[in-house]
Amino acid sequence: MDWTSKLYITLCLTIIMMLSSCSVSYKFNGASIDYTKVKSIQIAEFPIRSNYVWAPMGVMFNNEIKNEFSSHTKLQQVRRNGDLKLEGEITSYEQRNRSVAADGYSAQTELSMTVKVRFTNNTNHSEDFERDFTASRSYENTQSLTSVQEDLVSQMVKEICEQIFNAAVANW
Repeated sequence: MDWTSKLYITLCLTIIMMLSSCSVSYKFNGASIDYTKVKSIQIAEFPIRSNYVWAPMGVMFNNEIKNEFSSHTKLQQVRRNGDLKLEGEITSYEQRNRSVAADGYSAQTELSMTVKVRFTNNTNHSEDFERDFTASRSYENTQSLTSVQEDLVSQMVKEICEQIFNAAVANW
């Protein structure tokens, strides 16, 4: 065997060893819940209290917040008397000009959504909070709001639900 073949084999073996070695990964959406104390969560329906309304966003938000907790925790969702309680309302849904083009007209519009959340931990009230969570997305004015609204609202809802989850049970 010549030296290039030996080098090639050594390189291949090194790569195989690196790929099969142990790795460490961090998951930043995991909950830090003491399941010996906390077993259930009560998630109330979040009504829309915004002046500007897109009707499907209420259902989208309510489904996503419940899904966030059911897919990332072992908590049982209950209708009342939960160890943890989430309630609140969608307080703002608005659009505003984000940037202006050279011709003086708006080039981008920003769509934003805010949700007020009241979180109660009935096993440790020092973790209770009342906070607003906001997300926003921009779109080009060459597009109509009706053509991008569902996708943008879906993205904002997902982001806000992740923020709420992290604030309530991830503790990082």
